[in-house]
Amino acid sequence: MENSMQRYFHWGALASLAALIVLCVLWEMVLAPLHAGGSWVVLKAVPLLIPLYGVYKRDIYTLQWTSMMILLYFTEGVVRGYSDKGTLSAWLGWSEALIVVVYFVCAVMYLRPYKKAARKLARELLAKVNPAK
Repeated sequence: MENSMQRYFHWGALASLAALIVLCVLWEMVLAPLHAGGSWVVLKAVPLLIPLYGVYKRDIYTLQWTSMMILLYFTEGVVRGYSDKGTLSAWLGWSEALIVVVYFVCAVMYLRPYKKAARKLARELLAKVNPAK
């Protein structure tokens, strides 16, 4: 069922998820940590490691729930982008938000044909169960 565009969307989702993990770790440990020498905020990258294998394996369920979970990182990026004005941390916040948008779009576009097929199947089953409609 997978076409060539879906392959690109899958790799886009996987690459942006990996980039987000790297960005979170570098941001909180090296580039602009809240405290000198790094901070415990680096643990925000841990929840991103959980779906990494599922996204790699093209698991539809994983891509579905991560497309919602990742929006928390979008929120953090926008908040820190606005609140840390004129600092490296603000630029990192906007970068985080951008990476999340890339992931979200890639995940949704990858899942789109599966959702269409599921709706079609549901309509067919409903027609079999209730032939009057």
